[in-house]
Amino acid sequence: MSRRLRFGMIGGGEGANIGRIHRHAAALDGRFELVAGCFDAEPARSVRFGREVLGLDPARCYPDLDAFIEGESTRDDGVELVAVVTPNHTHAPIGRRLLEAGFHLLMEKPLATDPAQARELVDLAARRRRLLAVAYCYWGFSLVQEMRARIRRGDLGRIRALRAVCPIQWLAAPLERSGHAAAAWRTDPARAGPGGCIADVGTHAFHLARYVTGLRPRRLAADLAPLVEGRVLDDDAALWVEFEGGVRGRFWFSQIAIGHSQGLALEVFGEQGALAWSLPKASRLAWTPLHGPTHLLEVGCGALAPEARAFARVPQGHPEGYIDAFANLYRGIAACLRGEDHPTARSLPTGTDGLEGVMLVATAVAASRRGGWVDWPEEEVS
Repeated sequence: MSRRLRFGMIGGGEGANIGRIHRHAAALDGRFELVAGCFDAEPARSVRFGREVLGLDPARCYPDLDAFIEGESTRDDGVELVAVVTPNHTHAPIGRRLLEAGFHLLMEKPLATDPAQARELVDLAARRRRLLAVAYCYWGFSLVQEMRARIRRGDLGRIRALRAVCPIQWLAAPLERSGHAAAAWRTDPARAGPGGCIADVGTHAFHLARYVTGLRPRRLAADLAPLVEGRVLDDDAALWVEFEGGVRGRFWFSQIAIGHSQGLALEVFGEQGALAWSLPKASRLAWTPLHGPTHLLEVGCGALAPEARAFARVPQGHPEGYIDAFANLYRGIAACLRGEDHPTARSLPTGTDGLEGVMLVATAVAASRRGGWVDWPEEEVS
């Protein structure tokens, strides 16, 4: 393998769990090396974290975004990818600055807080011929790829309905009032955007359903509500989506579902069979043919499609995990930047997927306020 690609990080400093996840995932295949970053909005903390915690070159631990761009743009060995892992309201302005400076990006979702900003980033990346990837990490599980492969080859026949849920309990108490930084910005519309639970976890489940089935939404109805007293943004959400061909989709997302640490799950029902996958049991996929028994497919088994086997990182009988799936994002990005042909590069979640997630939030918020069905935006996302 050729040398490791150099990457930098904006955000992800002390106490930021998502920053740690990105660093572990990027390191798993040895294709990337973290060499620079601006890790905190407070300059001294940013520099100290890079130097003392991560052990980076002091000259490449930057106090702010301006210094990062100036420093890395002028180096012969500057970063080749930037991971942006900051609060939602900063994604669009930071992404715009970095794309204009010529960097390839991996952005945390949501891509922006409104569709116009997201479309601007997608168009800017296209004009500058820069990679814009979005961290829809659950795409990276090998059995998610198996679901998609079986649907594409027609195992289920015509799809009739799908159900996706993502219940978690972490905001069941008002953590935002107790000094919890991540909870504070996620429940603040000025920093999180117009959607709470729908943007934070709902977009993951919606992307999973869209990716696996390939179905385009036509209209949706939504019920978004803050159920913790004093909260403004939704912490519980239900969606009814009509996809092309009359396929019915039912979605439930919640951040107040006590008893669920992470309950992401997807079921797809066709005329000839059904598939069911869930994150708590990510290493098994249930396939049930019409008039037949349910079969449990495992990660690494020989019956899986080639693309599913290409995503797998553990042998059969071993559990596939979150970091494994997340690392497939970085594997796909490395392949794209090196011009390699690999399944992780062919279907990498990009800015167009990110734009669709932002469109979901805006449409669901509008539908919930209206109390009825709202047409999906006519703009096509290719």
